[in-house]
Amino acid sequence: VIMKPQLCGILVLSSFIMSFLYSLMQSLMVVQLSFCTKRVIPHIFCEANLMIKLACSDTFICDMVVYFVSVVLGGGSLGAILYSYSKIIACINGISSAQGKYKAFSTCASHLSVVSLFSCSVLGVYLTSADTHSSHSSVIASVMYSVVTPMLNPFMYSLR
Repeated sequence: VIMKPQLCGILVLSSFIMSFLYSLMQSLMVVQLSFCTKRVIPHIFCEANLMIKLACSDTFICDMVVYFVSVVLGGGSLGAILYSYSKIIACINGISSAQGKYKAFSTCASHLSVVSLFSCSVLGVYLTSADTHSSHSSVIASVMYSVVTPMLNPFMYSLR
């Protein structure tokens, strides 16, 4: 009821602006770092947090910025998801038929499982330190949020 073309445009534009500013921030952080020798990034693609780990200069500020932005963006997204699901659950409780409630909850559960898989793997890559996990587990987590979850979206939306 509240989704109007103007609100949809604002949401798309704000998503574009946030992703652009986040990418710009990561690029500007990596540009200021110095790298001493040839290094190989043990990953499937070049992420800013991996570049920061390979730097020879002091990376304390860059690490703090990555942690802060990850918590703010992740916490903001989690808050928005929890708020929207509280509204969805309130609306579903208003459905009188048990079959309608089951169908609505099963659709929400599949969506929430994909969102949880994406969020947990992203937070696992960005919020754990370099000492506590191997590059192999980081690659697996990155594949989960960059390959597996986008592949699950067509199944989730076409089967439900």
